[in-house]
Amino acid sequence: MSKVIAVFNQKGGVGKTTTNVNLSASLGKKGKKTLVLDLDPQGNTTSGYGIDKTTVENTIYEVMLDNLSIKDAIIKTEFENVDIVSSATDLAGAEIELASIENREYVLKKAIKEVKKDYDYIFVDCPPSLGMLTINCLTAVDSVLIPIQCEYYALEGVSQLMETIKLVKSRLNPDIDIQGVVLSMFDGRANLSIQVVDEVKKYFKGSVYTTLIPRNVRLAEAPSHGKPVIYYDDKCRGTIAYMELAEEFIDLEEDVI
Repeated sequence: MSKVIAVFNQKGGVGKTTTNVNLSASLGKKGKKTLVLDLDPQGNTTSGYGIDKTTVENTIYEVMLDNLSIKDAIIKTEFENVDIVSSATDLAGAEIELASIENREYVLKKAIKEVKKDYDYIFVDCPPSLGMLTINCLTAVDSVLIPIQCEYYALEGVSQLMETIKLVKSRLNPDIDIQGVVLSMFDGRANLSIQVVDEVKKYFKGSVYTTLIPRNVRLAEAPSHGKPVIYYDDKCRGTIAYMELAEEFIDLEEDVI
């Protein structure tokens, strides 16, 4: 069964793009056909897959603002079972341009409908802010995956994030749900990391994945080489963690079905 998932946190620097790139690549490695949509004007997910957004002719911008079929914007990556629709620098101005479009909150949802049946999972990397792009994203998806870093202000902004999801659920997308919470940048030697894990588990109750994503040098280096970590160093702790997360992700999905 196909599923569309937003990777979303209004707080920056929480491992949102890292999770989007590496979870989707790990699911692809496990045989799941995956499409990644980069809705963040910064385009870090695009570059994380080794694609230069400045050289891409058809991007998510053309899909949302120029009525281009999403099928014409899909790029087959060099990585197993993963396709991508690139970000574009022009997305920075898309907030204003979308304001004049009729049913502007549903533009992305309409585009995704064309290809939803072609993939097991579609991941959307949202911008780390609440604007028309993020609203489009939350209106289009089935669920939200929330990355949270194991650091001091981990839960800062989470209540606002939950309020946003609640608002979208009541007005635009009644079926939206929490997919799960991914804890990243975990350091088992630090008491703070362990305390944060406990805090987040209390707040989200049963929605937190048991797999913890560690702080890992190879994981941090991989984006500069334009590769998901599993293709950069398949033995490092970051790779092992994301493959375990993909396994847990699939198992939980199958339990729901």
